[in-house]
Amino acid sequence: MKDKKIVIVATSEFAFDQRLIRIVQSFYNKNYHVTLLTQNKSNQEYNSLPYEFKLINTFFKRSFLFYAEYNLRIFIKMLFLKYDCIYTCDADTLLASSIIKSLKGKKLIFDAHEYFEESPEIIGHTFTQWFWTQILKFGIKRADVCITVSKSLGKIYEQKYKKPFVIIRNLPYPSLPSNKEMNTINIIWYQGVLNVGRGLEQMIEAMIHLPEYRFYLAGDGDISSKLKNRVIDLNLTDRVLFLGKLSPSQLNIENQKAWIGINLLDHTSLNYYYSLANKTFDYIQAGIPQVLIGFPEYIVLNKKYNIGIVVEELTIVNIENAIQKLIQDKNLYNQLQQNCLKAREELCWENEEKKLIEIYQKL
Repeated sequence: MKDKKIVIVATSEFAFDQRLIRIVQSFYNKNYHVTLLTQNKSNQEYNSLPYEFKLINTFFKRSFLFYAEYNLRIFIKMLFLKYDCIYTCDADTLLASSIIKSLKGKKLIFDAHEYFEESPEIIGHTFTQWFWTQILKFGIKRADVCITVSKSLGKIYEQKYKKPFVIIRNLPYPSLPSNKEMNTINIIWYQGVLNVGRGLEQMIEAMIHLPEYRFYLAGDGDISSKLKNRVIDLNLTDRVLFLGKLSPSQLNIENQKAWIGINLLDHTSLNYYYSLANKTFDYIQAGIPQVLIGFPEYIVLNKKYNIGIVVEELTIVNIENAIQKLIQDKNLYNQLQQNCLKAREELCWENEEKKLIEIYQKL
């Protein structure tokens, strides 16, 4: 019987949020009763899963009104649920969770997936940025434990909010042993959100000078239509393919067929600058070298494991040069690939899961 009860709260969709999936599965495997409050925008079927789902539907779909309504709805849900601990994912669920913690006296774990108040959607909007910062101050002060995804972000949050943060990285489950002969030599791969600042516009432009290669994009986002139109304008529809959203299990199959992974960002926000994206470790698990941006966490990771080519600045020329280097230097590519296969033995979720469960047990 699962007598320890935890409610996990998020605005992301469970089916496509790899960190959320791993957290839920880890608690369930350790005999916790898990209730998940989340959205279901794509109408996924969850009845076969062993967790309790409380799906949140909102009238408002964007902007401040969405977050206000969402927090009100999860507040009401949590008010009447039975649980021992709240695990709240990111700032956009923190207000309701921290108020409930004060009212019901439950334990609260706050997991900061990103530098939320410095995300591209928020910077430049002075009041909005101030508002989210106040919510973070209010919630972090009341949290029993705070978690985040990288040392850089943990250090920033500790200095800013005067509270220690535990680092639990977005590491994947181990992949099945790869048959590296599967790697299709001409596939360049990207997985993740199709938003501004991910280097996708530049990568598509670079494809003009890579005629023997294909670029696959697995994901969806705010600039999907813009990117597709640009591909049409450049007459690249036969070589740049949009796969849409794939489940984590589908990603783990398809990305192993790729030749290299693209992991680029621009410096439009501190959220990007201090990030450590899921795809970084997914590419390592898939055994594919990557072209990655020269931001702090990626530089540290690549110095230790040597799993890709770092570009210092996001330009079309830099992307082309990095890819051409991998094309022309087969020994370098093979070495990076072997480094990925070795690193993935260490960079897997089982090691982070131990820290996660220890955190809860010490509450």
